Amino acid sequence: MKPVRSLARVMLSGIFVVSGARNLRNPGRLVPAAQPIADKVTPLIQNLNPRIPTDTATLVRANSATQLIGGLMLATGKFTRPAALVLAATLVPTTAGGHPFWNNDDPAARNNNQIHFLKNLGLFGGLLLAAADTEGKPGLRWRTGHRINHSRRSVQRAVRTARREAKIAVRSAATARRIPG
Repeated sequence: MKPVRSLARVMLSGIFVVSGARNLRNPGRLVPAAQPIADKVTPLIQNLNPRIPTDTATLVRANSATQLIGGLMLATGKFTRPAALVLAATLVPTTAGGHPFWNNDDPAARNNNQIHFLKNLGLFGGLLLAAADTEGKPGLRWRTGHRINHSRRSVQRAVRTARREAKIAVRSAATARRIPG
């Protein structure tokens, strides 16, 4: 299954690497489409830290760099689960800003944006699957529960052993008192 997973991750990451590199070099073509989203997130970013640049071109570059780096991480198999989650998060503003088919009056433009919106929705689903994929190994939730249950059983065994030893000690002491020495 490893070759299939590796190939699927490379195929899934391709769009992020290519578009991330392209948009990082030339963010200007995306600025008009990204402006409405940037206007909404700018106050949130300013509340976080007023020194963070919030001009639309910088936000497009940051999103593009994140997609490029996340795509490379996913393709190379390094930190694949976090990379997939980060890439999924970058798709939200990209899709909302780049393909708002609900705002198009022209049927051809509406259809084109709807197709790209649905494509991004499919990518989002694939990234969620990649984020959930433990490559056949137990996930953190299972390992934590397993470790807790193992610890609980160990404590219960220790308590039973201690009770048994205490009973033996009490019997020995009682026997020692009855037998005259």
